[in-house]
Formats: sequence, C-alpha cells, structure tokens
Amino acid sequence: MAGAAYNDEMSDEARITAKDLVKIYRIGEVDVHALRGVSLRVEAGEFVTVVGASGSGKSTLLHILGGLTHPTSGEVSIDGRAYGSLSDAQRTALRRRNIGFVFQKFNLLPTLDARGNIELAREIAGPEAGVPQHRDRLIDLLGIRARLNHRPNQLSGGEQQRVAIARALVNEPRILLADEPTGNLDSKNSDAVLQVLQELNRSLGQTIVMITHNPDAAAFGNRTLHMRDGQIVG
Repeated sequence: MAGAAYNDEMSDEARITAKDLVKIYRIGEVDVHALRGVSLRVEAGEFVTVVGASGSGKSTLLHILGGLTHPTSGEVSIDGRAYGSLSDAQRTALRRRNIGFVFQKFNLLPTLDARGNIELAREIAGPEAGVPQHRDRLIDLLGIRARLNHRPNQLSGGEQQRVAIARALVNEPRILLADEPTGNLDSKNSDAVLQVLQELNRSLGQTIVMITHNPDAAAFGNRTLHMRDGQIVG
C-alpha cells in the first residue's frame, strides 16, 4: 500500500508541531532575531515547502525542526514527543530514527562509490537500518541503479543529490528535511531532483519539509509557507 512504510502509526498527533519558536543569535553586542514566534503543523504524508529570501529564517527553522539547533524559546514535537522533554541522548536517538537530512552540498564521501555512501548510513544505524527491499525500491525510484559503482566525481550534480537523498532515506525515517536541495544544480537537474522528491511523497507517503528561495521549486510541494523577517507571513 502506498505510504505504508511511513504512515504505519497514524494518530491524532501531527508528524511535526512547532509552537511559538523564537531564535535569537548574539553577534558581538547585537541580538539578531532569526525567528519571531513561528508556529506550524505538518501532517504525516505532507510535502511542505518553505519559501523566502535569504535571511528570512528558513534555514534556522529547518535546523530547529530537525533538532540540530535549540530555539531560544518555544517547542518542537515529533509525533507528539517534545524535544524539550528529552535528554541529549534521547533527542539524538529520536532524530536518528525519525529524520533524514538533505542539504545544498551533497556531502558524499569521495573515496566511496554511490553504493558505499548509501550503505554507510545503514551501517551507522545498525539494527535500526531499513530493510534491503526498501533500499532497492529507493534506488529504482531515484533512477541511480546504473550509477551505484561510480564515485562522486564520476556523477553529475543531479546524480550526486539523488544518492544523497537515498542515503538520507535508506533507514526509513518518517521525515525528510531538505535545505535548498537544488541550490547547486542547473535547471534540468533541479527539476529532476524535485520530481524525485514529489514521487517519493506520492508513492511512499514520505513526509517532506523543503526550504527554498525559488517559488518554482516550492510549487512542487502540496503546501507552501512564506517567510519574511523570521515570521511565517502566508
């Protein structure tokens, strides 16, 4: 059944809930307000895009949703579990089990081929790693089977990003957080990667939150949030 891999524990809880997020960075003697009371709710199986100009708070929001950065105030919950109620070890375990990350830079290990980069994520996860059948389905959906024996320097930018997406999803996290995933790609490769994300959402029910400065890229999602000056404005 489509989405069964990700929506097997449906409940009244949203996949992601953020309440009144504030983030203030201290730079010298100046307080920089990156987020100013942001609240949002992402349901299981949604593909939400967040669009805004550079400096609008998009990346800060994504990093807080993923547990990579602590908010100054406010709270984030993943499937009803609030980060603030967890120890550092519990927060790390929750993030490892539930969240995959894709960034603008592909961050593939140059000494490993595509298969090795994907398998490394499975080895790090250990017993919690996704089943081989899921890995194989991902590889086929991403169209990279013929490139598995190639190292990153033998792959196009679009192929490298698709390998990075496979690495992020191979352990079957419920959530994919993508930070400007097409920022280093030309228009043709950008469209190919965005179509892959759209297909992962449609065929596997993968919950995705993607930030972008490009309204055309944002249109690939099924809901778009607009940010300006640290706030969601539409």
